[in-house]
Amino acid sequence: MSARSPNEHGAADEHGAADRGLAPDRLPTPAPDVRADRPLDEPSPSRLAPDDPRRGPILAAHRAAVEAGQGGYLDPTTGLYVLTASYLLERGTCCDSGCRHCPYVA
Repeated sequence: MSARSPNEHGAADEHGAADRGLAPDRLPTPAPDVRADRPLDEPSPSRLAPDDPRRGPILAAHRAAVEAGQGGYLDPTTGLYVLTASYLLERGTCCDSGCRHCPYVA
């Protein structure tokens, strides 16, 4: 649980903006990250190993989601929702959550 600071109206904000004298709508925007030098349909080997037996079905599900313009797909093995590289690229920065298709991880 993160600490929240009250802003000038007494409401809390999760960024601690009031502590730095910033209004929550004036928070600094992070600079965009640099995209890794690999195709968007090719995950980093650190996130999906080339010899992973689930690789084929995972990449097929990812490709289908990207072609359909969807932001993610259900992992064929776990059923968890996985964000596509296209969606993550649109965000502009890496969130450091270990996303399988993060386009910013080399």
